[in-house]
Amino acid sequence: MISTNVNLKEHNTFGISVNSSRFATFTSVDDLTQVLAKREDSKLLILGGGSNILFTKDFDGLVLKNEIKGFEIIHQDNDIVQIKVGAGEVWHDFVMKCIDLRFAGIENLSLIPGSVGASPMQNIGAYGVEIKDVFVELEAYHINSGKTKIFSKEECQFGYRESVFKREFKDQYIITSVTYELNMSSRVNSSYGAIQHELESNGIKHPTIKDISNAVIKIRSSKLPNPKEIGNAGSFFKNPIVGKDVLSKLQNTFEKVPNYPAPEGKVKLAAGWLIEQAGWKGKTVGNHGVHKNQALVLVNYSDASGDEILTLSTQIINDVTEKFGVTLEREVNII
Repeated sequence: MISTNVNLKEHNTFGISVNSSRFATFTSVDDLTQVLAKREDSKLLILGGGSNILFTKDFDGLVLKNEIKGFEIIHQDNDIVQIKVGAGEVWHDFVMKCIDLRFAGIENLSLIPGSVGASPMQNIGAYGVEIKDVFVELEAYHINSGKTKIFSKEECQFGYRESVFKREFKDQYIITSVTYELNMSSRVNSSYGAIQHELESNGIKHPTIKDISNAVIKIRSSKLPNPKEIGNAGSFFKNPIVGKDVLSKLQNTFEKVPNYPAPEGKVKLAAGWLIEQAGWKGKTVGNHGVHKNQALVLVNYSDASGDEILTLSTQIINDVTEKFGVTLEREVNII
């Protein structure tokens, strides 16, 4: 059923109060087809967990919330397991279920907010793991034709927080399911420094995937505010990828600039470090600001508007560009 004039505050983790002229949920492809058949709006927005979006105004169109569920093991042997998951499943719940079943590969991605369908759209990643590392394929519904297409890893064209669905196929497809390949053996990835430190502080020498997940959850909880308590969308900015000449120039002033290898001989800088060095960490502007424990996170303390948060992000981008010659890019989608 399509509802009218629906407030979206409960459907975005920033907690921005805006209205959608029309709103509906769908739990299957057939359900989706029926809703779209009744569509009267030219503008369409697909919502999952609402964790990577900033509303700056009312949405004059139809908002569809993806609630397709499902967890199906489609192949399993002694080495690997392939799981087809509904795009409307909560990502963290899916991770926890895999850990309970001792399926390894996504434990480093614990506590990332959002839905399963959003995971390949922006190639989510954390603590040394990205979705592309475990991705097999996805099914997506073409909005105009009503046909379902299967996309392989190659067709998704994954990049750093990027995929084909954020570029040439943006707003053309609705992801309905994702298939992942995980390991039956507990080969853990504890290479990320903070994870190793957390394990050592707990005296864990031979960690299980549950140990890795617990470490990640503790680290994330200490740095990132709970959206149910303080409105936010997690990391607001991407870590910039620059040439080594840019790094060398920065190192002339800042010897210990955090940096990591990136493709094509480039390096990845830590956006949070740049923002903190520019003096923005913990800064409050009215009823919003930059989180005190993580400079990458912009927060809505009470009833800030999306425009206010967007303006703050622009000020940060301009300041970092002026101070460091590095231009930050927003990771959050602006509506």
